[in-house]
Amino acid sequence: MAVTNEVSFALEQPVVVLDGVSMTYSVPTTAREGSDGARRVLQRQSSSIVIALSDVSLVARRGESIGIIGRNGSGKSTLMKLINGRVPPTTGAIYASSRPTLLGVSAALVPDLSGRDNIMLGCLAMGISRAEINRKFDDIVALSGLSDSIDRPIRTYSSGMGARLQFAIATAVEPEILLIDEALNTGDDQFKGQTKAKMDELRSKAGCVFLVSHSLGVIKELCSRVLWLDEGELVMDGRPEDVIKWYRIFTKHLAAGDRVLALKTKRRMVNELRIPAVQALESGRRSSA
Repeated sequence: MAVTNEVSFALEQPVVVLDGVSMTYSVPTTAREGSDGARRVLQRQSSSIVIALSDVSLVARRGESIGIIGRNGSGKSTLMKLINGRVPPTTGAIYASSRPTLLGVSAALVPDLSGRDNIMLGCLAMGISRAEINRKFDDIVALSGLSDSIDRPIRTYSSGMGARLQFAIATAVEPEILLIDEALNTGDDQFKGQTKAKMDELRSKAGCVFLVSHSLGVIKELCSRVLWLDEGELVMDGRPEDVIKWYRIFTKHLAAGDRVLALKTKRRMVNELRIPAVQALESGRRSSA
C-alpha cells in the first residue's frame, strides 16, 4: 500500500507546472567616452541582457507549502511574478490549475483609508460578495490581530501591521494557489503561529502555497519543500532541512571570501538536482521491483 501511495502521489494532477522557463530583461546602460576633465564627456546609450531566470522546471502539487530562498537578485520575485501571470516568460511555459493570488510587500493597501475599508475593498477586488465579506470580517480581523486598530488609517500602521492585514485579506478568499513574497518577515510569535495555522488550513483544503523569505527559520517552520535559486538558476529542490543546510554552507563560504568553495557547493547541488515527484516515483518503482 505504501508503494501505491507514493506512485499515486507522484502522478497526482499538479496545480503549477513550470516547463523550461527562462526570463531575460534588456537593461539600458550608459557608457562614458573621452572624460579627462579638459574635454566634454560623451555618453553612449546601449543595453545589456540580464538573465533573471534560466531554464527552470518544477512541479507543485496540492497540499504543498513551497519555500523559495536565495541571495538578493537570484530570481525569487521574478519567479513569483511569472507564476502569478503578471509577465510572460521569455521562453518555456507555465501552467496553473487556477489564477494564483500574489501577496507581496507592495500589495495594494490604500493609505488614507482605514483597515476596515481596506478589508472591504481588498475582498471585493478578489470577487467576494458583500454578504460573504460580512460573514468573514471578524475572522479576517482576528487573523490580522488588529482589532484595536482596524478603524485607523493604514498610513498610521507599522510595516508589520500592514503585512498582517495583507495576509489576512489575501487568505480570505481561500485561494487554491497563494504566492507570498517577503510579506511575512515581520510579526510577533503569536502572528507567526496564526500564519502557520492558516497555511496548514489552506494546504488541508487542497491548496498550494509558495513563500519567498530571507528568514530561513520562517521557511523551515512553514514549508514542506524548499527551492534554492541563485543567479536565476534552480540549484536545489527538496526537503527544507536538506536545502537550508546546503544553502547555509554556500553562504558561509561566500562570507569567508571563498568563492571557489561556494561555487563547488552550488555546482554539486545543481548536478544532483532531482524533482521530488520524480524521486517518489523512482522510489516506488524500486520498491515494487
